[in-house]
Amino acid sequence: MGVEGPCRRTDVQPVKVLVTGASGLLGSAVARAVISAGHHVRTFQRRPSGVIGAEDALGSITDTNAVAQAVAGMDAVIHLAAKVSFAGELAEFEQTNIEGTRKLLAASAGSSVGRFVFVSSPSVAHFGSSIEGAGAGAADPAQAHGNYARTKAAAELLALAADSPELAVVAVRPHIVWGPGDTQLVERVLDRARSGRLPQLGHGAALIDTTYVDNAADAMVAALEHALAAHGQSIVVSNGEPRPVGELVAQICAAGGVPAPRFSVPGRVARTAGAVVEAVWKVRPGLDEPPMTRFLAEQLSTAHWFDQRATREVLHWTPAVSLDEGMRRLAEYYSPRS
Repeated sequence: MGVEGPCRRTDVQPVKVLVTGASGLLGSAVARAVISAGHHVRTFQRRPSGVIGAEDALGSITDTNAVAQAVAGMDAVIHLAAKVSFAGELAEFEQTNIEGTRKLLAASAGSSVGRFVFVSSPSVAHFGSSIEGAGAGAADPAQAHGNYARTKAAAELLALAADSPELAVVAVRPHIVWGPGDTQLVERVLDRARSGRLPQLGHGAALIDTTYVDNAADAMVAALEHALAAHGQSIVVSNGEPRPVGELVAQICAAGGVPAPRFSVPGRVARTAGAVVEAVWKVRPGLDEPPMTRFLAEQLSTAHWFDQRATREVLHWTPAVSLDEGMRRLAEYYSPRS
């Protein structure tokens, strides 16, 4: 069952909020959560968000004019739009993740926007070794692994550098967001497990924390409403329930009605294989994500969970949906399909 729900201020006045990237799992959940909190939402992405009650502004985060039009008249921004992938050319990541963020910050600074929530990733400070009960850590593009993490790290530094008395900027890093309808993690795990292509890395004992999508969305609303107190900080958000990665994968497979991994590969071997696959993918890219990358192998074979005490204190927030309840909801989502 869920634990105690989010604790938010009761004196928050409704504001006009631009949510970028609201057509994805987390972006759409954030837009709905902001609306539920009583704020007006305008979304900004290439295609309609499908969020009931939101005003859609269509366009690219790399288009200066479209960005300026989307920002006009807004009081706050929650920026989720990004290129998220394990593969791809660096220039593509730079254009969307860094330059897109730069354009949005510039437009916000020259408008009525007073609060800016930059949605980042713990990968900006994950350099390949285990993270056990640590805080956020500093984003470092030079040490982050993979084009996504490097460019998100650079974008986070840009965002925090724009923090000022006129524009309160806070960076929130939700850790491994999942839930019903998730195509980034859940669907890929199920697809590979169904076809027998999903190994367990090592003994599957590395402790990993994750974030149920509704909790991540609530945390973004909390960051929006507490931005004036939390500004200038990087904050990691998670369920705060680290579990062995093998157990998590098995639970996802059980929820989706497919067999759990039946063979294992040493983490060191997987990281080496991932580097080889990345090199091949650059020459002959496939239609989907590569089956393994060095970054993915590191994520699945090393511990990464974070101390959530400071997060909950700064945001006045606690996750409302436990990991077990999230898995129950996931199984319910897949049950009509099985």
